[in-house]
Amino acid sequence: MTQPPPPPGYPPQQPGGQAPNNYLVWSILVTLFCCLPLGVVAIVKSSQVNGLWAQGQYAEAQASAESAKKWVMWSAIAGVVAGVIYAIIMFAGGMFAAHNQSMAMLGTLF
Repeated sequence: MTQPPPPPGYPPQQPGGQAPNNYLVWSILVTLFCCLPLGVVAIVKSSQVNGLWAQGQYAEAQASAESAKKWVMWSAIAGVVAGVIYAIIMFAGGMFAAHNQSMAMLGTLF
């Protein structure tokens, strides 16, 4: 037979395990070093995990942890892509400046 539901206000039983990883440290690091907008979303999702777990909303806590992980990865990827694009632009700008300088030097010779 089934047991009757617990009375209101009764603390729910935690599943046999620990709270999921909230990725808060990673969220902060990618916010500082990679991509600010996506990192902020990751921090918000990360900060929800422990609160949801403490409230007994285990599925929601797990979903929030997975979402935080996803936002951390996207933020890191965006930061790497932005860094590569920045490096390419700086290299191209340096080449352009060097070319202009060499052309200016040639112009003074003739």
